[in-house]
Amino acid sequence: MEQITLSWKNERLKLFALWLFILFNIIFRDIHQMTLKSHLEMLLTGYYNGMEITEAIMLFGAFVVNIPISMLLVSLFTKQSINRKINMIAGSIMPLILLTSPPTDMDDYFHLTIEILALISIVTTSFKWKGETKAELS
Repeated sequence: MEQITLSWKNERLKLFALWLFILFNIIFRDIHQMTLKSHLEMLLTGYYNGMEITEAIMLFGAFVVNIPISMLLVSLFTKQSINRKINMIAGSIMPLILLTSPPTDMDDYFHLTIEILALISIVTTSFKWKGETKAELS
């Protein structure tokens, strides 16, 4: 198994850290929302922002959150050529998915903004990623 050098020059580590950053923001935002009385009352009705919460919507949410979770593993354990492509695709798709649920308050705008900036950084890092040297792999 290859060793990973801990350096910001290591694109694998940078991509891993950015995906982890996005995942933490998604989780924290959801936990933060759950502390609001109005949010809890809305969820208890079975509707969220006027939309009925169905099994299909819950499955979609599970799919969405599994993208950054999966990308943590992809960033560390796939070949550089595959890693680059998958990170560019996932980093390009995620903003579109995140925008399907428009922000409802200031902290939503904040989290969405920094998540999109991190996704731009992922796509940029992946695009600029040159081939790995043997020193980076060992």
